Amino acid sequence: MLSEKIQQALNKQIAFEYAASYTYLAIAAYFESLSLTGFAHWFRIQSEEEREHALRFFDYVNDRGGRVMLGAIDEPQNEFASPLDAFEHALAHERRVTAAIHAIYALAAQENDYATMSMLKWFIDEQVEEEKSAEEIIQHLKLIGSDGTGLLMLDRKLAERKDEEDE
Repeated sequence: MLSEKIQQALNKQIAFEYAASYTYLAIAAYFESLSLTGFAHWFRIQSEEEREHALRFFDYVNDRGGRVMLGAIDEPQNEFASPLDAFEHALAHERRVTAAIHAIYALAAQENDYATMSMLKWFIDEQVEEEKSAEEIIQHLKLIGSDGTGLLMLDRKLAERKDEEDE
């Protein structure tokens, strides 16, 4: 059984993961409006991954005899100053997700909830990958600057991203 504190933290994380999914879908819509379909594709896959993360937490709470209680999701930001701004927004969001997962891990350690600590290990590793991916694209965008050709080349590269089910 999950403690009440752990259950509440995991339920909050479920909402956070769904908010991330919604955020990335809003960013995909922003890129669609710019006809940068590769960027939009990248964020659609990112959105789906976050939904899958929420479901992992959802299943874990249920598997441990807890009760999932879905919370409200705030409206995401829909406008960005540039593609770089959109990716910086995404990276900031990923860093908040990482901090939240670390906080749950610390709580689980405090409560000697080894099963939750074990489950969270996958998420901790995943967050390293998520942040690295966003940081790399931010660096590419900074190198590109206002070069439209470079932006279109990066758009083409991002269009090649496969979702985890395709790999």
